Amino acid sequence: MLLQDKTAIVYGAAGLVGAAVAGAFAREGARVVLAGRTQQTLAKVADQIRDAGGAAQTAVVDVTDTAAMRAHAAEVAAASGGIDIAFNATSNDDLQDIQLLDMDLGDFARPVSKAIAAHFTIATVTARHMLGRGGVILAMGGGREAIPLLGGSHVAWSALAGLCRQLAAELGPHGIRVAWLLSPGSPDPGAVPPADGDPLAGPLIGRRPSYQEVANAAVFAASDWAATMTAAEINLTGGAVPD
Repeated sequence: MLLQDKTAIVYGAAGLVGAAVAGAFAREGARVVLAGRTQQTLAKVADQIRDAGGAAQTAVVDVTDTAAMRAHAAEVAAASGGIDIAFNATSNDDLQDIQLLDMDLGDFARPVSKAIAAHFTIATVTARHMLGRGGVILAMGGGREAIPLLGGSHVAWSALAGLCRQLAAELGPHGIRVAWLLSPGSPDPGAVPPADGDPLAGPLIGRRPSYQEVANAAVFAASDWAATMTAAEINLTGGAVPD
């Protein structure tokens, strides 16, 4: 198992990406803490992980509440001896399907500030419990395609990438790696591929990645197999976004 005996916190674990990543981490032997804002949805994911033989616990915590985040991270570290992996799958509360010309600055800037605040808090809070043992901090990002009507989403993703690079530079000497996953979105199982002309119809392999494929990439990035991978974008777009 690639993550045997590791302790991982997945923030935003009740969402589709977060749940898939949490399940994959548990499958590979990690003790997974599912963090989010709603206990009911977190408990459902935890039950699925336990039914599959994995170890999972839940915690209701808001990533915008720094004091609560610090207290929760300290609790996890005290119980397990530290934190090995942090994965950010939180949403950015973006507003889409409106041209920038018709959008208020507040609506445009909200996902940018949310993305930066959430990941800054996640990274700085968990990194303190990785000092002296190493660790991995991962985030779910978005594409670099030129797609209209996405509001502040692209700017938020670009800012997130910049933050990850700086975190990698400062945390690297402590043995802590930082990377982000780039995906053009993941369709539900059995979904019909995008029609011709759809801006997301660009993957060279003819489809977008499944949630499980995203989760498997996260496992690799969190494992010792990726021991020299940091300040890195993990491109899962199937060629829609060239490196």
